[in-house]
This record gives sequence, C-alpha cells and structure tokens, in this order.
Amino acid sequence: METYTLRAAGADLVYDVRRPSPTDDGRPPLLMIGQPMDAAGFAALAARFPERTVVTYDPRGLGRSVRKDGRVDHTPEIQAEDVHAVVEALGGGPVEMFASSGGAVTALAVVARYPDDVTTLVAHEPPLITLTPDGPAAVRARARVLEAYGKRGWGAGMAAFVAMTSWEGEFTEAFFAQPDADPATFGMPAGDDGSREDPLLSDRSWAISSYRPDAEAITAAATRVVIAVGEESEGVQTGRTSVATAGLLDLAVTTFPSHHGGFLDGEFGYPGKPDEFGHRLREVLDGAS
Repeated sequence: METYTLRAAGADLVYDVRRPSPTDDGRPPLLMIGQPMDAAGFAALAARFPERTVVTYDPRGLGRSVRKDGRVDHTPEIQAEDVHAVVEALGGGPVEMFASSGGAVTALAVVARYPDDVTTLVAHEPPLITLTPDGPAAVRARARVLEAYGKRGWGAGMAAFVAMTSWEGEFTEAFFAQPDADPATFGMPAGDDGSREDPLLSDRSWAISSYRPDAEAITAAATRVVIAVGEESEGVQTGRTSVATAGLLDLAVTTFPSHHGGFLDGEFGYPGKPDEFGHRLREVLDGAS
C-alpha cells in the first residue's frame, strides 16, 4: 500500500492505493469512500479484493486529511469536489466506486457533477433522511441526538443516535415519548469530556443527511448506480432511506449481507460479515443484480 497527499483547495487530502501483484488486473481502480468514517474503516473490505487496485481516502477534516478552509461542516458538494480531485490524481480515468453511509451521499453528488468519473457506483445505505415519508419526524429525531450530545456529551449523544437508528418504522410519537437513552445500556461512558466536535453527533454533517440528490442528472449519467441495503437494515432508518433513495432514482434496492457496517470486521465494534459482503460486492460490480 502506498499513501499520497493531494494538495486540494482548502485541504490536504490523504489517500491510500493498494495495488495487486501483478498490477495489470484489467479493471479500473475500485475507490471506497465513507463519511464520517475514514479510510481505516475499509481495511477489512479492501483485503477481500487482492486482485484489484483499491483506493481509500480520508474526507477533509477527518482522519489524516487536514482542513485549511476554516470550515467545520461537511457537505456533499465540497466532498464531491475532493473525490473528483482524487480520481484525477489517479490518472483521470473512471473508477468503480463503493460508497457507504455519508460517503454514499457524496458519491451521488459526484455522479451528478462528474458522471465520467464513475462507471459503477454501489451506494450503500445513504442516510438521506428527508427523502423518507416521515422526513420531518426524522429531522426531529436527528435534533434529539444533537440535544443529548449538547447537554451531556458523547456517551449520551451516541446512545441517542443508536436509539434513533435502531428504531423500526416511521418516527411516531411513541419514539419521542421514550425517555432519553441511557449510555450504560449500550456500554458507553456516561462522562462528559466537554468536546462537541463529533461529526456524527453534532450538526456538522446535517448537510449530508439533508441532501437531496439531483435525480435528473444521476439518471441521465452513463454511470450504473446500485443502491445497496443490508439485509438486517430492513425497517430501520438507513434501510428506509435506502429504499427512498432508490425510489427517487426509479431503481430497486439491492440486498447485501449484514447491517449498516456489514463490511467491517470486529475492530470497529459490532462486526459485520466482511467475507460475505465482499463476495456480494464482487458479484454486483461484475454486473449481478
């Protein structure tokens, strides 16, 4: 693996390139992106593609990518420009892309703006909460996470986030009538270190979850777009947002193994099924539905 730093507008973007041996695999690079997860989260999945040139990167302001534009918010439009810059740095040719969570939102923005950059996009569980039928209630639930984080710190905020993302079905008044989630229930610390900079629990990534993809531009692109959803996500928020995103683009969802982090191993908490996930991703990239 080789690591590079790209001097982009307002940020130094760090990305990694894993090349097979021999290097002539006959396929374009496979770019894996997330948000707020950085490149470290793709180690297990990248290892399942030893025959491919796999590229991972840290979004600006996360991981190793130092931000210099004076901003702290994360927006799909800015991140799309960054991903385009990485694609150009790789040689300018199109890539195949696996994008998860907020990275899937960014990837949809890339296809809308730079359709020649991506041949196939597998967008895994984009958290586009305003696209669901209960969008206003989902926005209210998101604000509840911010409130818990603002008042009591990371443990309380993360407990509220887990309660929100594990709720099945639409956010009814029954959801809002629940008492605040107890961090101890999820094995999280109850203390408060005073920090309020977490990109997941603060409002810094609200532009991502509030984003509305340019459906006309995406459907007009030559890029093959696949909206992927984990089999364990049915009924919960990211499963419902995936269905809503697919509906916006007049697509059916494609089922993948496991949950929202189904490509992760045990290094990052609740493990997924990286072997099965990698196998399914290879099938889809090869054209299977």
